[in-house]
Amino acid sequence: MGSQSVKAITSQKQRKKFIYHLLHDVKALDEMIKEDLFEKNLQRIGFEQELCIVNNSYRPSFNALKILEKLKDDHFTTELALFNLEINLDPVELKNSCFSDIEEQLNFYIDKVKKVANEMEKNKILLVGILPTLKKKDLIVENITPFKRYTILNEILKNIRGDSFKLRIEGVDDLILDHDSILFEACNTSFQVHLQLGLDEIVDKYNWSQAIAGPILSVMSNSPLLLGRELWSETRIALFQQSVDMRNTSYLLREQKPRVSFGNGWVKKSIIELFKDDISRYTPLITTDFDEESIEISEKRNPQKLSTLNLYNGTLYKWNRVCYGVTNNIPHLRIENRYIPSGPSVKDEIANALFWVGVMQGMPDEYKNIWKKMPFNDARGNFINAARTGINTYFNWFGEGISSKRLIKKVLIPMARKGLKKSKINPKDIKYYLKIIEKRVDKNVTGSKWMVRSKRKLRKTLSTDVAGLLLTSSMYDNQESKKPVHEWKLADVDLEKISKMHDKLYKVMTTELFVVNENDLVELVVKIMEWKNIHHLPVVNEHNKIIGIITTSNLDLIDIQSAKNNLVVAKDIMVKDVISVNSETFIEEAKKIMAKNKIGCLPIIDGDDLIGIVTRNDLKRIDKYANIKG
Repeated sequence: MGSQSVKAITSQKQRKKFIYHLLHDVKALDEMIKEDLFEKNLQRIGFEQELCIVNNSYRPSFNALKILEKLKDDHFTTELALFNLEINLDPVELKNSCFSDIEEQLNFYIDKVKKVANEMEKNKILLVGILPTLKKKDLIVENITPFKRYTILNEILKNIRGDSFKLRIEGVDDLILDHDSILFEACNTSFQVHLQLGLDEIVDKYNWSQAIAGPILSVMSNSPLLLGRELWSETRIALFQQSVDMRNTSYLLREQKPRVSFGNGWVKKSIIELFKDDISRYTPLITTDFDEESIEISEKRNPQKLSTLNLYNGTLYKWNRVCYGVTNNIPHLRIENRYIPSGPSVKDEIANALFWVGVMQGMPDEYKNIWKKMPFNDARGNFINAARTGINTYFNWFGEGISSKRLIKKVLIPMARKGLKKSKINPKDIKYYLKIIEKRVDKNVTGSKWMVRSKRKLRKTLSTDVAGLLLTSSMYDNQESKKPVHEWKLADVDLEKISKMHDKLYKVMTTELFVVNENDLVELVVKIMEWKNIHHLPVVNEHNKIIGIITTSNLDLIDIQSAKNNLVVAKDIMVKDVISVNSETFIEEAKKIMAKNKIGCLPIIDGDDLIGIVTRNDLKRIDKYANIKG
């Protein structure tokens, strides 16, 4: 999907033409493999860094295109959302000090974009798998980068799935919602690593990349929060799959598997099996204007672009994806690791990359022909379990049960060390970056662990939104320190920062709501208010829309016992003229509304939905924070 010049396939003529070119590309690739025309005795690694842009309040900023225009650097490109950017680093040979060189290169480009972002409304750059301060209202069609390839993908998915995208992720908390755009996919921010491999080892190494994916992910997780909910250790895995799932219709009968997937089985003879399997399962969605047909190798010796196959491959989002490319007029194959999250720091990311590459390079010969030794579903199950529980996962490792921490320290780190030595990586780099992985295990700290612990600490005294803002602020400060996550202190309640944050209701409103139906008994109303120690209870109708509110003042005006005996219901005693505001209302304005109308609370409505409530006590707490300097 890297090409901008794409269009949706909307006719049988377009579809037939695309498939014609696609089949010719596969045939050309098959012949190139059989004739062994790929680069030998040289390995490169490449990296793609996805970034979040936030404003001075650590909320998403939508200035990506303005920042990109000012950067004027081909290393930077757009992403699906206007609050993201991507850095494409220059590929380097896998040898010597390549990893510390990449760290230096990455810091250079991050510092460059930070400077430009700061000049533009004091924006900041953040490395994180999922930005903790994202809200549903940020994920609207208007915030999709207005380029054809993104809008086309959104339109295609909507046409296939219907009017809305449905998400259901169950973790410590649950997230269940409908949404009207693909932009939930843009919540995911990753650090993608490419490893070039020779034709003689690509099959075994690809299988190996699948086998180790779960254990590798478990020590790298950095995405536990979405929309204020604590979900999976690496929520990106579930979120990405659901946000672009196309199986909710019978329109495309071949879409029996999700396009975001772990894969469907081991490769046994040739890597071409992957591409043939994909074409058998997934219908083409987009096309382009074709420059030239793929020509069989026997007729034309120069390497093929295989642009149709690459375009098609770009609409399939495997966590380990085989990619075809041409460098210096010589074709190559590489594995793209797509599951490593962005952050928590640059040093953590380089350590993650070095660890994965090391384990890949250090694959013991005994794991060749892996399909004879490990069921594919064990590898897939390990991956999903790692996404759920991170470094606390217990794996099925070649028929034996083993904890993530033990597997990493006793098996994979030594294996990585051997693989890196075999690749002639600088011993100083090997020791330094593997030590970061080892310290995470010893201290039981990953990015996800740090975020969850910090969030829980902050939530003891702060609302979900303020805790999220303070968490993100602390994350940014720690990244600026250049320290890896195992050296970070947990986020603290910073009263000075809080006093600057309180300007709009979404930052302070209560989102854990208790409501009653209009036909619920007053006795139930009384009990809920008593049990939950609340003084304001919204009343909703059968469509879950607010139609009234009951306060302790209402209850004081009626004979509770008589109401109980006569089975009086909520709608009989509620205040029907409800004064409400939206989440973007300024706090000072809310105070004035409450004072003018002599009311103790304001329901907060976004669209037609009740999303929160703010009370007089909430505002008193805010005043306390605002006066800390006084």
